[in-house]
Amino acid sequence: MKNRICTILGGGGFIGRYLVRNLTKKNYRCIITTRNTFQKGYLKTQAPPGAVELIAWNTNNLSELKEAIKNSDIVINLIGILYETRKQKFYNIHSKIPEAVAKICSETDVKKFIHVSAIGASENSKSLYQKSKFSGEINALNNFNKTIIIRPSVVCGAEDNFTNLFSKLSILPVIPIVGMKYKFQPILVSDVADAITKSIEIKNNEGKIYEIGGPKIISFGDMVKSILSSINKKRFVFEMPMSLAKIQSSITDLLPLPPILTKDQCEILSEADNVVSNNYLTIQDLEVSPSDVKDAMKKWLWRYRDGGQFAKAQ
Repeated sequence: MKNRICTILGGGGFIGRYLVRNLTKKNYRCIITTRNTFQKGYLKTQAPPGAVELIAWNTNNLSELKEAIKNSDIVINLIGILYETRKQKFYNIHSKIPEAVAKICSETDVKKFIHVSAIGASENSKSLYQKSKFSGEINALNNFNKTIIIRPSVVCGAEDNFTNLFSKLSILPVIPIVGMKYKFQPILVSDVADAITKSIEIKNNEGKIYEIGGPKIISFGDMVKSILSSINKKRFVFEMPMSLAKIQSSITDLLPLPPILTKDQCEILSEADNVVSNNYLTIQDLEVSPSDVKDAMKKWLWRYRDGGQFAKAQ
């Protein structure tokens, strides 16, 4: 039986490693585009020989995409950035790439294009991140009628930049938080990978939008406190005024790598909560039962406890 081919843009990232494992188990041959192929060789250890092919691709060179996509059955876009740099801008990454991919898909025999966006994507947002995410969705849907949009809430897992960041910040005696009451619906990266896999298998869902989140809604402040509890650290967590955070972020945005919070992220925290709105299809429509992140994160945060894996969480 001929293996189906799936091209994954950004497959060497956080979500990609879990998705590749899912798809190769289902006999997909995965073509993964990535900037640094020599750093992503570990992906080949998750599949039988020949099931994973790594292709070097610079996001500024869209013409190379045709070679990666032309023989694919499924195309998945996982590419995204959390902050802008001198070379990478939100609209180039979140809007132009989905548009280019969708146009290529429309010229080939691709069965589905799955574009991973984010909850909160809106043309009316003050955040450039959220506006560019929405623009990317529209561009994908308008240029390829077999597009499926998946909007996850905050994605957590062993390699994430959220639970690990605040665990590292536990070296501080006090931890300032912006938007402590801001609510989101954290979801495990493995559940996101399962949801993407299911969206391929479910029939007649082209043109649909799925908003997916975990089983529980939690505030930003309570999530940070749960992280600290998981690593047995007692720290004073207080709320930093938004006005002060915006002034600080305006300065730190000038750095090559913003330390914690950017001005654009402040805008996100000032808007609607990052939770499933129930205006679209959900993870239940994808027949996935998400796990509780608060329980699961204890399995990877143990390395931040005094005593490591031999210390019990509180």
